[in-house]
Amino acid sequence: MYRWLSMLLSVTLIGLGVAMVVVTLVRGSGTPGIILGPMFVAAGAGRLYVSRARGG
Repeated sequence: MYRWLSMLLSVTLIGLGVAMVVVTLVRGSGTPGIILGPMFVAAGAGRLYVSRARGG
């Protein structure tokens, strides 16, 4: 169950990051979404990578 929830959180982080970038670009507002969005994507992708590397 832990692995499933960890993967769900990872995919959610990736989705949030992509959504932040898209919304920021559509609205044309500031840089926080452009900076934080890829960070969320990287965090989610990193979690997925580590969980797969450990045999998850």
